[in-house]
Amino acid sequence: MAAPDFDDDGSNGGLVARSAKGDNAAPLSITEISQLLKRTVEDRFGFVRLRGELSGVKRAASGHVYCCLKDEGAVIDGIMWRTTAQRLSFVPEDGLEVVASGKLTTYPGRSKYQIVIDSLEIAGEGALLALLEKTRQRLAAEGLFAAERKRALPFLPRTIGVVTSPTGAVIRDILHRLADRFPSHVVVWPVLVQGQGSAEQVAAAVRGFGGIAQDGPVPRPDLLIVARGGGSIEDLWSFNEEIVVRAIAESPIPVISAVGHETDTTLADHAADRRAPTPTAAAEMAVPVRGELAATVADFAARKRRAILRPVAIGRERLEARVQRLPRPEALLQPQAQKLDELTERLRRGLKDRAAQARERLQADAARLSPASLRHRIDRAQDRLDATRLTPLLATARLQRERERFAALERLHASLNPKAPLARGFVLVKDPGGELVRSRVAAAAQDRLEIEFADGTLGVVPAGSAPGNPAPRKVPKRPAGAPPRQDDLFDLE
Repeated sequence: MAAPDFDDDGSNGGLVARSAKGDNAAPLSITEISQLLKRTVEDRFGFVRLRGELSGVKRAASGHVYCCLKDEGAVIDGIMWRTTAQRLSFVPEDGLEVVASGKLTTYPGRSKYQIVIDSLEIAGEGALLALLEKTRQRLAAEGLFAAERKRALPFLPRTIGVVTSPTGAVIRDILHRLADRFPSHVVVWPVLVQGQGSAEQVAAAVRGFGGIAQDGPVPRPDLLIVARGGGSIEDLWSFNEEIVVRAIAESPIPVISAVGHETDTTLADHAADRRAPTPTAAAEMAVPVRGELAATVADFAARKRRAILRPVAIGRERLEARVQRLPRPEALLQPQAQKLDELTERLRRGLKDRAAQARERLQADAARLSPASLRHRIDRAQDRLDATRLTPLLATARLQRERERFAALERLHASLNPKAPLARGFVLVKDPGGELVRSRVAAAAQDRLEIEFADGTLGVVPAGSAPGNPAPRKVPKRPAGAPPRQDDLFDLE
């Protein structure tokens, strides 16, 4: 390969860079050209509005938001500084069509151009509705809108908390409707219902009502009403924010959502326990009509009285019906009176017949009771008496049997007589009350003893029972095998 030819002025290049003759443009550094490009782009495109679809949205730990804006043919990087991101009224998400306002600049570190976003808006209601539907589906998948999470509203709340603007017509309509139906204690938490920071205030109010202590100085509401008047979807967007929806879903107090008019629907309506088409309808849902309650109570009282008196009336009707079916007392007594008359007549005839029969029997017996017949009966009895033999053996044999039986009883009595051994030298030891003393211990416990002999009773004092008594007399021990003596009973050794 042939070596290149070089001109004398070096314009054809070479190994060492040389400035051409008459050229006064020095070569630029990468940084210098990058700065020139940056100034040129920023001067030419100091303010632009771009419409595109968000992609690759991410929030850094510093709070800055990085994203891409794209359409069918191109893509551009975007950056939103933390102060701007904090002012957004919605959460940027991938796939959302937006209009971004800002300035174009370059990033020399990667040779890219990007837009520094100063404001970010949703591109039309269609895109806003698409974002709303996407958020709704995501929260519904978490179960925040499930029907089983809905709680029943209290029938008659003592305190009602209202989250709304304190200066709008909504709070006046709610208070007026509550006063007409059932005057209740109302606690209003004033918030912004539209614009920057309104969603955070509404969520903080709902959570604040739930955090009130039961017995605190401010009464804790039994029911919450989150209310706002009608408006466009942009005006009601605060009640579509995720922070508000989660606060309502997590509220320990039942919530009625009354945002917008009857045709307006927000995500707060799905998360609330009950949706009211208007704030006035929310007040009607919150309390019953006091007049209707009074009428209902009066009706219940009347029904109670009727229920109490109904058994009495039914019993009276049944009693009257049964009384009418009962026969008259004289009708009940007539058969018995007739039977009494019949029995009386039968008794009279029976007594008369019995008397006649007795008279006839007496006359017949009188004929048989003549002196001759009586004498004849006496003679026959005398003959039977004479024929009977009364020998003395009959009486003596019986007397002998009774005498032997009596003798056996006498011997038994003598053997069982407790005083019979007294004649043989035994004695009975008794206490002053006349009870028998059966042991030495019992005798030592008495102050005085009575000893009964066969010929009489002798009183003695046990030795050692009273202080100052002489020492007991020692009796010689009875030799082994010797018969017992009377004084052995008083052997103190």
